[in-house]
Amino acid sequence: MKYRRILAALSALSLMMTVCSCGKDDTKEKSDKSDISATEVTADGEKESKSSEKETKSKDKKTTTKAADKSEKSTTTTKSGEKKSDVTTTAKKNSSAAATTAANSGNNNGDNNSNNNSGDVSTPEVPADDGSTNNEGEVKEYTAEVELGSSPKVKGTNVSVSGSVVTVTAGGDFIFRGTVSDGQICVNTATEEKVTIVLDGVDITNSNGPAIFINEAKKCTIKSREGTVNYLSDGGKDKQNNAVIFSNDTIRLKGNGELNINANNAHGISSDDDIIIDNGTYNINSVKSGLIAHDDITINEGRLNIKGGTNGIKSKGTLNINGGYSVISGGTKEEKSSVYSEQSFNYTGGYVYAAGNKVSVPSYSENPCVVAALDNSYDGGSDVKLYLNGSEMISFLPHNSFRCVMMLAPEISSGNSFSISVNGRGSNDITVEDGCQQYSVQLSD
Repeated sequence: MKYRRILAALSALSLMMTVCSCGKDDTKEKSDKSDISATEVTADGEKESKSSEKETKSKDKKTTTKAADKSEKSTTTTKSGEKKSDVTTTAKKNSSAAATTAANSGNNNGDNNSNNNSGDVSTPEVPADDGSTNNEGEVKEYTAEVELGSSPKVKGTNVSVSGSVVTVTAGGDFIFRGTVSDGQICVNTATEEKVTIVLDGVDITNSNGPAIFINEAKKCTIKSREGTVNYLSDGGKDKQNNAVIFSNDTIRLKGNGELNINANNAHGISSDDDIIIDNGTYNINSVKSGLIAHDDITINEGRLNIKGGTNGIKSKGTLNINGGYSVISGGTKEEKSSVYSEQSFNYTGGYVYAAGNKVSVPSYSENPCVVAALDNSYDGGSDVKLYLNGSEMISFLPHNSFRCVMMLAPEISSGNSFSISVNGRGSNDITVEDGCQQYSVQLSD
């Protein structure tokens, strides 16, 4: 019984101790839980903070991603721009190469332009097709470069010199610079090769014959280099090679420069075959025809100001005008014309204003044209004004007497009205009809 009581007391004591112990543990647990809770809060906070940080990072990442996207878009734009930039850079590099080559070689292409745009990627300089560059914009290597004078200086091949006459002896591309009196550029290629002559600011006079004589070549192209002004003049009484530029073969003229021709012997430009004008500016003053070809004359583009002593333009084959801007006056002889074609005269575009004793009426024209036979002959130097629908198309001064005027322009159409005035004396409005008609025009005071 005692044993049981003792046992019970011990058991009770043990239970009390356990309860005490549990109470402490519970508090501790609560405290621990509180700590844990606090830690969890802190941890949550940290988590939140981390989460927030992650969010921030995520946001930053998104922002970065967006920025990257924008950057990518920007890069795409840039790439697109890079494509442009590639083109530009290529142009830049080529321009730079051109400039460097020009700077290094000095006389290699004669372009001593100190204005190097190679640093300006956005606005690269696009070289013109004037014989100085190839399609990639790089400096072209000439077969020979010639400095004209009483003793011409030559750098290159396929050229021979005799006194002040420079002869191209084989095919290639040749650039000429400088001034010479009683000199000549002669082309004589026995193998009939293609020759290109680039005029880079030349002034050539020849009192004994042509300034440029193409004796033999499969095809010869003469280019006036962009931005240059060139002068050619002849003299003497050469009845066979009777032009400032005379060619036994087809001759093509182009380039974005200016060529001034003064023909004292006979014609300005003459060819036994064809004359083709692609572009450029040509001021021709001649005692006979400004342009004359035994075959065809074709004008594709360019600006021509021709004053012919006999004919302005004369083709013994066909005359084809496809573009350009031409002002032409012919000679004083009864049978001569400002524009003459022995065979067909085809007009498809461009502007032609002509005054002379006669004119060939186009046999084919894509739109109506105006040819006016005036009531009287008028003196050279008279002020001629041509009007279409009341608007002045041109005012010019024919250098010789005239009684026939021609106007070809893309704007002319059937039903339009045109009128003419000479020295203030004007005509009534005349209605344009279909086709190419010749109108009789009476001028009133």
